Amino acid sequence: MSNRLAGTGSPYLRAHADNPVDWYPWGEEAFAEARRRDVPVLISIGYSTCHWCHVMARESFQDPATAEALNRGFVSIKVDREEHPEVDAAYMAAASAFTPDLGWPLTVFATPSGRAFHAGTYFPPVARGQMPAFGTVLAAVREAWTDRRTEVEDLAGAVADALESSGAAEPSPLPDEAALTAAADEIAGREDRRYGGFGTAPKFPVATTLRFLQAEGRTDVVQRALDAMAASELRDEDGGFFRYATQQDWAVPHYERMLIDNAQLLEVAIDAERPDVARGIAHFLITVLQRPDGGFGAAQDSESVIDGQRSEGGYYRRPVAAREGLQPPAVDGKVITGWNGLAIGALARAGSVLGEQAWIDAAARAAETVLRVNRDAAGRLVRTSLDGEPSAAVATDADLGLLADGLFAVALATGDARWANRALEVLAAEADADPVLAAFAIPTAADGGDGDLPSGASARAAAELTAWRLGAGEGHRERAASLVAACAGQALRHPFGSGALLRAAAGLARPPRQIVAVTSEPRGPLATAARAADADLTAVLNPQQVRAFADAGFALFGARDGIDGVVHDCRGFVCLLPVADPALVAVAR
Repeated sequence: MSNRLAGTGSPYLRAHADNPVDWYPWGEEAFAEARRRDVPVLISIGYSTCHWCHVMARESFQDPATAEALNRGFVSIKVDREEHPEVDAAYMAAASAFTPDLGWPLTVFATPSGRAFHAGTYFPPVARGQMPAFGTVLAAVREAWTDRRTEVEDLAGAVADALESSGAAEPSPLPDEAALTAAADEIAGREDRRYGGFGTAPKFPVATTLRFLQAEGRTDVVQRALDAMAASELRDEDGGFFRYATQQDWAVPHYERMLIDNAQLLEVAIDAERPDVARGIAHFLITVLQRPDGGFGAAQDSESVIDGQRSEGGYYRRPVAAREGLQPPAVDGKVITGWNGLAIGALARAGSVLGEQAWIDAAARAAETVLRVNRDAAGRLVRTSLDGEPSAAVATDADLGLLADGLFAVALATGDARWANRALEVLAAEADADPVLAAFAIPTAADGGDGDLPSGASARAAAELTAWRLGAGEGHRERAASLVAACAGQALRHPFGSGALLRAAAGLARPPRQIVAVTSEPRGPLATAARAADADLTAVLNPQQVRAFADAGFALFGARDGIDGVVHDCRGFVCLLPVADPALVAVAR
């Protein structure tokens, strides 16, 4: 049995390299082998910090008898959902036809042409309640494949057809301010007024939704949620936030800590004027998740080894002072392009607001790493890298949009227009489809929904809006409007799960406020007043930097370098007379 996972770019796959299961990584080779042997495909999808993925690995994939059944009757594929989000989304959508309980590990059975005909999540080694034993499931699937092949293939085709028809885009008019207010009201109406946040349990931070509420001025709802989370066990003593809470009152965290949650909560904390929370998150990002080469790892595990035993959360349940000498939970060192874009942007913006140059430097260092390392031989951006080696997984629209917006933030934080030019280059790139999904015409999930991070459409639209606000041209606004319109109908029907898309819609519904402070004193009173103003875009630059942005083609900065020590306050590129008194820089719109 060959070991195909040990040399992959995924810590999750590498952790399964010593399983007795004859795993394949995602790719055409596995499906070709299934066609040759005329057997079904098991697609097991998870990620390195997933607790129940660890459990199923120990119980089933390390079990010789289970492995023998898999090797005899199936071709088995192990997929890191963080490396291949489009694969995960496609099979998650297909799995919804077979089970209402979606999550990870995701266990999918498919034909050799990649079409799902049965699915579930975690299967125990022996039956528990309504959950059948994994061995029983394997035997049933093999029996269906052997004795009822036509029925199986018809079911797989019907699921694929249903997904393809449901994935059609529904263009609609751009939401106006009344529609956005109604969406914000609907979300606010779901607030848990006793404990803050939304829902019962499990309870997630839903940062994309909080960011939309901030854009709509519903700061009371956001403040209550952030205050509750920050005061609860969801926030570790070192400042980083856990993935979610298992109780409605934010108690008993699910202990993994994700880059995407913390990066977005850093943005929430800055806008909510909670510098204490922001400083804790930034400390976690830089001291725990940032890798030696500058990129940010994807997550920190929930499990660690204490006294020779695997412990879920045991490390975090100890006070920080008592952790000395313990091996901390492992960090998944995958440098994911879009996720790094979120962290880069958050640290650059937070560093500017709070005067933390080290945060800006950390953001710039990560940006350099991603732009240098996360590329294929042809120079195209890819999805991930590990230890300086790029993955073959293609970059998604979300990767490109989130990275571009992060680079714009670095440009404004450093005053270096070259970062903005690099952002435009990233934004101009096209995302490739996953080659296996494309070859098999496997339907992919419709874009537009924002879960734990912005969708591809939302991320692209936000970056296009930033480019437009900087004065890179009306074409950027038009592209943002097209992306939002394609998903607006769905977003207004389901606002709670569309926060990033609706935030972009809000940026299109009203003229942006753009503030350009021209000053050679970046931490002086004029700069401080500019950064405190409620604006969609704030630039604090010296005259030479203003000139460089203008020369690079960003029209917002044209002819604004003549006087040092003034603020230009603009609404949709129409500017008031410049002011030199910090007291005259209005805080309110």
